[in-house]
Amino acid sequence: MAGEFDDIRGRLEGIAEELADLAIVRLRESIDAGGHELPVDEKRLTRARRAVEKAAHILSEPDPGAD
Repeated sequence: MAGEFDDIRGRLEGIAEELADLAIVRLRESIDAGGHELPVDEKRLTRARRAVEKAAHILSEPDPGAD
């Protein structure tokens, strides 16, 4: 069963990258508009990215019952 989650983990890692890219775009837009505070949706995007990264990490851990 080793690697049965590889495809899902890979997609999650791709989604995490997309979320990070979108957060950077939001920050750039805010800076370009003269903003002095972080955009609210950038914080949400960052939280979502961290959750997706955590899910990908959990799927990369060895199965505790596979001894």
